[in-house]
Amino acid sequence: MSFIRTITADIPPGELGFTLSHEHLICRPMLWIQRGDDDLILDDIEKTASDVTEYMVGGGKSLVDATAIDYGRDIEAVAEIARTTGLQIVATAGFNKGILWPARLTKELRNQLGPFATYKEWIEQTSVDDLARHVIEEVEVGLEGTDYKAGQVKFGTGYNSISPLEEKTIRAVAAAHHQTKAPVHSHTEAGTMALEQIEFLKEEGVELGAVSFGHMDRNLDIYYYEKILDTGAFLSFDGIGKIKYAPESARIEAIIELCKRGHSAQILVSHDLARKSYYKNYNHGIGLAFINTKWIPRFVEQANEAGLDGAGLIKAFFVDNPRGCFTFGKL
Repeated sequence: MSFIRTITADIPPGELGFTLSHEHLICRPMLWIQRGDDDLILDDIEKTASDVTEYMVGGGKSLVDATAIDYGRDIEAVAEIARTTGLQIVATAGFNKGILWPARLTKELRNQLGPFATYKEWIEQTSVDDLARHVIEEVEVGLEGTDYKAGQVKFGTGYNSISPLEEKTIRAVAAAHHQTKAPVHSHTEAGTMALEQIEFLKEEGVELGAVSFGHMDRNLDIYYYEKILDTGAFLSFDGIGKIKYAPESARIEAIIELCKRGHSAQILVSHDLARKSYYKNYNHGIGLAFINTKWIPRFVEQANEAGLDGAGLIKAFFVDNPRGCFTFGKL
C-alpha cells in the first residue's frame, strides 16, 4: 500500500496537503559551529515554530525537512515543533555533501556510529553496505535513536564535482532506496552535476521517477532541465526569495517555460530556509510564509498572463506533485 511517512505517522498520500518540499527547521551543522558562523545555525524551537505557525495560517499543512545527519539534524526538536503546531513533517535520512564531512562528530554521534572522529572518517572506513544499513535504519527504525522515522533518503555532491566519498554515499542511498522504497532526494551544489548523479543512479537501477533534484533554480538552464525531466525525475525550485542567486522573474520565467513544454507535473517549489537571516522570527527575514503570501499571487498573475492556469499550477506544485514525489512504493 502506498503511503507518505511523516515523523508522527504514515499517512495516505491524499492527506499530505499543501507542502513545502525543501526546508530546514532546526539544524546545528558541526562545520558551521566550528567556523563560528552563527547565521547558519537554527537552534531556537520557539522562533522556528512561530514561522511554521505563520506558514500554516497561510494554508500550509506539511513540510519536508531536508536536514540530514551531517547537517546537524535534531529530530527531537523537530518532533516538538510538529506536536506544538500540528505541522506534518517529512524527515530526511542519508547524507548532505562532502564539504561538511571534515567536521568533528558530536559525542552522541561517536557513540552511535562507532569510534570515528569525523564524518569523513566514518564514511571512508564504512562499507557501502554498512552505510546503506545505517540509512535503512533511519527509515525503518528511527532517527538518532528515536522512534521518529525518515520519509526520504538523501545524498549530495559538490560544485561541479563528485568526490569518491560522495559517489559512495550515492550508492549507499540507492541501496537503501531499494530496500525501503523511500523516495530519493539529491542535493546538487548550485544546481550542478545532476546528470552525472543520474549516471550513478542508473548504474544502481534506481527508477528516476522516485528522485527529486534540489537547488535547480541555482542553474537556470532549460536544456539541462529537460534532460533531467526526460528521466521522469522531479525538479525542485527551492530558492524562492533568494534574490542574491537570481531575480524572481528569472525563476518564474523558467518554471512557466517548463510548464508550457508539458512538465508541470514534475516541479516542486520551496524556499530552503537554512539561515537565521532568512527566518522572520529569528532575524526579520522573508520567513516560511513568503511563498504563500507573496510568491503565489505573483506567480498566478504571471502564469495567467502567459496563457496558463495559474491556480491549477499552484495546486500541482504544492499539493499534487509533493504527493506523487514523497509517496513510498509508488513505482
